[in-house]
Amino acid sequence: MKAISTRRLLRALGAGIVLTATLAAAPASAENLNVMNSGGFTAAYKLLLPKFEAASGDHVDTAWGPSMGRAPEAIPNRLARGESADVVIMVGYALDDLIKAGKVRADSRVDLADSRIGVVVKAGDTVPDVSTPEKLKAALLAAKSVAYSDSASGVYVERELFKKLGITEQMQGKAVMVQKTPVAEKVAAGDYALGLQQVSELLPVKGIAFAGKIPESLQSVTRFAGGVPVSASHPEEGAKLLKYMAAPSVAKDVESTGLDPLTH
Repeated sequence: MKAISTRRLLRALGAGIVLTATLAAAPASAENLNVMNSGGFTAAYKLLLPKFEAASGDHVDTAWGPSMGRAPEAIPNRLARGESADVVIMVGYALDDLIKAGKVRADSRVDLADSRIGVVVKAGDTVPDVSTPEKLKAALLAAKSVAYSDSASGVYVERELFKKLGITEQMQGKAVMVQKTPVAEKVAAGDYALGLQQVSELLPVKGIAFAGKIPESLQSVTRFAGGVPVSASHPEEGAKLLKYMAAPSVAKDVESTGLDPLTH
């Protein structure tokens, strides 16, 4: 009886050692994080997220929506409804508005990347030259219809770009702000002849031909940034995610999606 009890004790001790080793191997801070992300950083985010999850052990659920606007999916509107988020990634000045409103912690703001505006047409159509202001102007005037987004780049196109090119009146009636749907998808479907949006939102769409970025003298550079809402359940883990996505080590991945990284 004593021998049997000893064997049982050894087996129990062995099982305890295995369980302890298993727990020690698991990430101690693994959490389920909620992130709200806007369109311009989407491609980079999707590329980097699996690597972050593998390195941290955290699992991330993502809600998508524009940085501003009236759409229910817009990040400010999601937060106003009380939807939970540990991180928000969006246009920098829209994030600043949330910080001023007391929705996002000011000390959590992290700059991620810059995005420039580009031009696309449907695959198979003649690709216009947009390399100079004069050539961009000619391309816009020649297009039967033009689409631009309802986010930061579209606001600039509507209020500033057409004015700078002196074609505000000519664009009335044929230039349309597209709600929610990526501009390139509308162009690929043949709904519009030419589209303008941030390059990082154009390149992932199939069925389009990329004409190039608009000239630098006419560019509106959009800074994407992230922050941690004041109501975040996991603020420390959220801050780690933002630090990872802004790290110099991932700059090449960010650049491959059409964004301009801030560090190399």
